[in-house]
Amino acid sequence: MRQALVEAEACRSSGDVPVGAVVVDADGTLLGTGRNEREAAGDPTAHAEVLALRAAARARGGWRLDGCTLVVTLEPCTMCAGAIVLARVPRLLLGAWDPRYGAAGSLRDVVRDRRLNHTVEVVGGVLEQECRALLDGFFAGRRDGG
Repeated sequence: MRQALVEAEACRSSGDVPVGAVVVDADGTLLGTGRNEREAAGDPTAHAEVLALRAAARARGGWRLDGCTLVVTLEPCTMCAGAIVLARVPRLLLGAWDPRYGAAGSLRDVVRDRRLNHTVEVVGGVLEQECRALLDGFFAGRRDGG
């Protein structure tokens, strides 16, 4: 999660919501990283999770991420949760829960929906206070005109 927080911090320069993600294999080897780049890239799909999954798939040489863990600072949205399921990621570690858009247990639970062809183990609240503080600081700055 510490590496995902480093990725989230790097969003400061682009004005993107500070969310970071990393994918590690079963041995803990870093396969891919991502940070929100919607503003920087002008791409509505440039979420941290999607970018980390793409990088990990390139590193692996294939789209199946069996045996991997996705670590992300904020609970994934529905789009990202779908990507996690489709990539066959077995484990998701998340920092802060997202009651407005979360799709890993808060608003929806896409990643554990038994009707889908794959389900994901979810561990939430990892370094939650640090992840939440980063987000709260970003949005407080936006409300204050910063």
